[in-house]
Amino acid sequence: MRRLLARFVDDERGATAIEYCIIAAGLSIVIVTAVSGIGTVLSGKFSDVSTSIK
Repeated sequence: MRRLLARFVDDERGATAIEYCIIAAGLSIVIVTAVSGIGTVLSGKFSDVSTSIK
């Protein structure tokens, strides 16, 4: 039982998975922010084009 508990404490595979999840979450926040900003700019451009066509 002690050996099993010691192996569990020394196992760092979960820490690596958590680090990758944190990196993925950070990247997704950056992507969402960038896409949102681009969407706002494009919406303005389409409104300008729509107004000039009318």
